[in-house]
Amino acid sequence: MTESTYLAGRLLLAMPGMGDPRFEHAVVAMFVHDAQGALGIGLGVVHPSLRFHALLRDLDIDPGKAPDCPVLVGGPVEMQRGFVVHSTDWSGAGTIVAEPLGALSTSLDVLKAIAAGEGPEEWLFALGYAGWSAGQLEGEMRRHGWYAAQGRPEVLFDCPAHLRWKQSWAAEGIDPALLVSQ
Repeated sequence: MTESTYLAGRLLLAMPGMGDPRFEHAVVAMFVHDAQGALGIGLGVVHPSLRFHALLRDLDIDPGKAPDCPVLVGGPVEMQRGFVVHSTDWSGAGTIVAEPLGALSTSLDVLKAIAAGEGPEEWLFALGYAGWSAGQLEGEMRRHGWYAAQGRPEVLFDCPAHLRWKQSWAAEGIDPALLVSQ
């Protein structure tokens, strides 16, 4: 695979009929994709029982100026691990930038900065991630699993979680109701 086909900075949209109910109508922001595998953060499902302030308090961080927004389900892997998907106006140790989509940070520093009102202008918080071993994602794409959409920060930051899948397709000029499931 050539570097030009790597998908970091794009949105993966679950195809209708992909066969894995964990990813039905999934929108996955891709931050790592290379010969060793891929990592993305699901941003289309709200955690049913957790809010951001409660999570910060569990980490002994005063919520301060942070809004009490929903926590998202980032994927089925390591559901106890937190990820901040954010605009590129903030960076810390280990921040991964994947243009044009944005950046990904996992350190407590980004959470403290958000609570202090000094963090990135736009951000989302998710627990867990979606991960693929070398060649696995490419295989799923060949089997009608995923569509690689353009990375559009406005879909992530300006659209409610439950509408991101449909809005991502619309931004691509595709009506998902017209897609076949095979």
